[in-house]
Amino acid sequence: MTAGVPGTEGTAGVPGTEGVPGAAAAGRTFANPILPGCHPDPSICRVGDDYYLVTSSFEWFPGVPVFHSRDLVHWRPLGHVLDRPSQLPLDGTKPSGGIYAPTLRHHEGVFYMITTLVDGPPEAGLENFVVTATDPAGPWSEPYPLDLPRAFDPSLFFDDDGTAWVTATRPTNDLGHTEIFLRRLDLGTMTLTGEETVLWDGALKDAVWAEGPHLYKIDGYYHLLIAEGGTAHDHAVTVARSDDVAGPYRGNPRNPILTHRHLGLDHPIVGTGHGDLVRTAAGEWWMVLLAMRPYGGYHYNLGRETFLTRVRWEDGWPLAEQVEPAAAAPDLPEHRWPAEPACDNFDAERLAPCWNHLRTPREPYWSLTERPGHLRLWPGPRTLAERAAPSLVARRQCHRDFAAHAALDFTPAGDGCAGLVLVQNDDFHIRYVLSARGLEVVRRHAGADEVLAAAPVPGGRLFLGVEARGQEYRMRYATTPGRWLPLGGAVDGRVLSTTVAGGFTGAYIGMYAAGGPEAGRNPADFDWFEYLPLTP
Repeated sequence: MTAGVPGTEGTAGVPGTEGVPGAAAAGRTFANPILPGCHPDPSICRVGDDYYLVTSSFEWFPGVPVFHSRDLVHWRPLGHVLDRPSQLPLDGTKPSGGIYAPTLRHHEGVFYMITTLVDGPPEAGLENFVVTATDPAGPWSEPYPLDLPRAFDPSLFFDDDGTAWVTATRPTNDLGHTEIFLRRLDLGTMTLTGEETVLWDGALKDAVWAEGPHLYKIDGYYHLLIAEGGTAHDHAVTVARSDDVAGPYRGNPRNPILTHRHLGLDHPIVGTGHGDLVRTAAGEWWMVLLAMRPYGGYHYNLGRETFLTRVRWEDGWPLAEQVEPAAAAPDLPEHRWPAEPACDNFDAERLAPCWNHLRTPREPYWSLTERPGHLRLWPGPRTLAERAAPSLVARRQCHRDFAAHAALDFTPAGDGCAGLVLVQNDDFHIRYVLSARGLEVVRRHAGADEVLAAAPVPGGRLFLGVEARGQEYRMRYATTPGRWLPLGGAVDGRVLSTTVAGGFTGAYIGMYAAGGPEAGRNPADFDWFEYLPLTP
């Protein structure tokens, strides 16, 4: 039996015999990324024929989206692990703070998710913690805090004898050097016990940001898989192994087992790293990982996305294939889920899993019931330019080329505004909003606002549209259905890229309202919102 490999309970297989697609995948290919848009730091586990995956969510709420697949290619959203304010305090969290690098594991009928909350409010007492559930769709428990000072990227490993272990990363200096260490976890009390052991500090001499550790037991060896080199162009996956869980660990002499840093800055897929392994019931090995797709120069509006690549074994070590835009599909029966509607008419009782809030919403600034069939946003004093929770409901930009449209009923009062926004962070975003001044396109770059275009519009229903072709974002509007008018020229979308704005997240697009006390008299009602990918 192979222990510690996510979800391999009751399966068998010998490394070195896998990696050739079988009849179930004959002639089929899949497209990368398998989760487009900002879905970084993927972690995966298998339970029987089902695969579950989580990713980082940073300062967005709810936290840690959960996905389900039966063929490793097609994924459906199940919801979020951290969907209650008591689980996820993001008050005042800086851009690209919040939830980092969750790990998902399954053991004896229980799902465990362990993660780090970066820059959370100190009074919350959360930094590294575990939550549990018997159903990955939830509900999940309240957090169990772990005593891991200065540590991040924790992961869980369950050994053959039932013992549970936590691996994590911590800095050793201010220059990016880190080390991976191990502590035992008492599942009865959810506390760390025993001595800690330092396992490894990376493959390269003077390696930086050895992080994201995952531990597996495969054919008697403990394999420690980590990310290395920083989560940008120098990102890589390296591995070490030992015949004892506490080490000593010896690095693979052929490290890194996966990187694209030698392929150049202009390669279509860059920054490959932060991988997690899974084995299918048929004995194939696969890795989910993050990578980036630059376009319009070295710019990454979509953030770090989730990719899939095949893994084979050579001389007892895992070896990952180069990540390609298309590759042979896993040897699993194809399982497509029903397509998600492109248009949300806001008829449901709850917001769909694609919708997020910026930081933890402490007040109900939105409603699906006050005006049935509409998303109502109440303008509030917190703006998109503050480290607060503005009246914003947003979803990830998942395609380089896309079109988004919405129908808005809003009469501005006081300094109130409402409309669509494209968000990278507090200091870098684009607002396309209606106010007493009319309809405006406002670009915020490095904390300074610039009005790029404006037009007077009559009262009543307003239709808003955003169309992106690469780094050109164009706004249009209509007061009569179908009679669209452009508002200004192309807006340079590079303001939404991490290359310009920094950080770890991709761009979001959503519905927004803001204003002082007088503005709050008049809510913004969105009848529908539509998001469509466009053919390049």
